[in-house]
Amino acid sequence: MTTTATLTHTAALARLGHALSDDTRARILLELRDGPAYPSDLADLLGVSRQVMSNQLACLRGCGLVEATPDGRRTSYRLADEVLADALGDLLRLVLVVDPACCSSDECSCA
Repeated sequence: MTTTATLTHTAALARLGHALSDDTRARILLELRDGPAYPSDLADLLGVSRQVMSNQLACLRGCGLVEATPDGRRTSYRLADEVLADALGDLLRLVLVVDPACCSSDECSCA
């Protein structure tokens, strides 16, 4: 692998790590595994203000993890690639292998 490819891969992993380092952003990504959603619905579901949701979605867009789709006067958000949904599920399963006590089966939907 070339140094350029290594730096590109490193930057991509750093962006994903940055996105997952915030609980709200991680929760948004997990919710979007189920399909597109509107910011107001996500804000209500996650119990955050619409301004916080807007800021977090802007960050996730900047990281290249979500895409915005205009829908009339509203905009819906979805994961930028379907592979990301599978990858998030894989990461959750890995966390449970490393630390099985991190969440109970009642709280965690890793499938």
